Amino acid sequence: MIDEAIVQFDKTLRTLFAPARSVRPTPGADVPETHLGDRDRQHVAALMRVNHSGEICAQALYQGQSMSAGDLDVKRELARASDEETEHLAWTEQRISELGGRKSLLNPLWYGGSLALGLLAGRLGDRWNLGFLAETERQVEAHLSSHLERLPPEDRKSREILERMKADEAHHADVALALGAHELPAPFRGAMRLMARVMTATAYRI
Repeated sequence: MIDEAIVQFDKTLRTLFAPARSVRPTPGADVPETHLGDRDRQHVAALMRVNHSGEICAQALYQGQSMSAGDLDVKRELARASDEETEHLAWTEQRISELGGRKSLLNPLWYGGSLALGLLAGRLGDRWNLGFLAETERQVEAHLSSHLERLPPEDRKSREILERMKADEAHHADVALALGAHELPAPFRGAMRLMARVMTATAYRI
């Protein structure tokens, strides 16, 4: 248990404070940078900050869910999804830097709350755990769609990152459903959407 606690603590520190790494090339890396006005650049950097904070939440959720999951197939899927979310973390972090923005100052808060939710989801059993994963990915996919609509049309670099992330999230949801995810009750889905709105509105500014 001590070894596992050390591993999980190390993962937390790496997620919050170390530069994220990506095995896959960053989407849009070969697309020339387009000049954006100051207002548009700040807007896109803020959107990417929101997405980066969302990936911080995803890392914590998957960490908590994996720690409390019982089935090995579920643990493996959570680990695989977490690896891809780490790449999303790297892509959004890089794009924030390119735009001259900064990451959310509240990332440790988002991480702690999401880790607690992940641990709770895992305690409810593997099918509910997978249901939580599937619903999270559905909501993130919808959130990314809204950000794609809010991007300046000429910002192809950011667009390619968000489109790749959206495709990955949809795949994670499909796999969770294939593994037997339960559909979450409507009030729980609504509460998740409300919490997500609070996080996105706050991270856009702070």
